[in-house]
Amino acid sequence: MWMLAWVPDSYLLLAVHAVLVAGAISTFLSFFLLHRIVRWFPMLAPWHLLLQIISIALLVGGVYFKGGYDTEASWRAKVKEAEDKVALVEEQARTASAKIETKVVTQTKVIREKGQNIIQYVDRVVTQDKEVVKFVENCPIPTAIVNTLNAAAKNQPIEEKK
Repeated sequence: MWMLAWVPDSYLLLAVHAVLVAGAISTFLSFFLLHRIVRWFPMLAPWHLLLQIISIALLVGGVYFKGGYDTEASWRAKVKEAEDKVALVEEQARTASAKIETKVVTQTKVIREKGQNIIQYVDRVVTQDKEVVKFVENCPIPTAIVNTLNAAAKNQPIEEKK
């Protein structure tokens, strides 16, 4: 039946129906009317059994090919339905992906803004506090560690001051 995919559907359907109708008509003629026709044409008498066998073969072949064609058509319809579902799901995935990307960009922006707010707060409030300034001036922690920590907080490379 896989060879039926190579033949255009219109020709295939026409051929299947032609074989089916030819088999049905020849079977009807060979079983019910041939004994009357043999009276008028006695030369068909020896071929009576062969005509019945050929007509049955045509009828069975026509039914077989009709079933094969209908099965092929139903599978094509199922494949088309599945492709439509896949296209719909892909479209939904693209939409969801765009929403997620927008959400991630928004969250990243919010995090950066909060980080800037914290930095501004520290610069404005903490550096003005006299106790903190006094502690920083008399800090027992080495300046290399302080500079490294500050660089890490600002996400900058470490600069060694000499």
